[in-house]
Amino acid sequence: MARAAGSNRAPNPVSRRPATAPKARALPDLDRVIHERMRLGIVSALAASESLSFPELRRLLDASDGNLSVHARRLEEAGYVACSKSFEGRVPRTEYRLTAEGRRAFERYLAHLEAVIEHARRR
Repeated sequence: MARAAGSNRAPNPVSRRPATAPKARALPDLDRVIHERMRLGIVSALAASESLSFPELRRLLDASDGNLSVHARRLEEAGYVACSKSFEGRVPRTEYRLTAEGRRAFERYLAHLEAVIEHARRR
């Protein structure tokens, strides 16, 4: 940087911004995969059970076949839910279970909500 005309001092390379108070630590974003209502219901139900069949989940969540199927597939694609298909006699049976990654994601999600609640109560 060039010196100002008639000045013997070198310019200060540090910006002269006014001091500001440090910002409060931002809360992390919610996991958008889990946060959707139907997917949160699926993950919550599976967290409380070893596994659940498609009809059991449908009854618990009062969901249509198509709605449950779409959301379960999204959770499966994210690696949060595992799906196994078999037959009982001639009747197809679809079972869902929470994966280890799904359980960790759900625990992170719950911890985030707890932090939000704690933050709101301090105000």
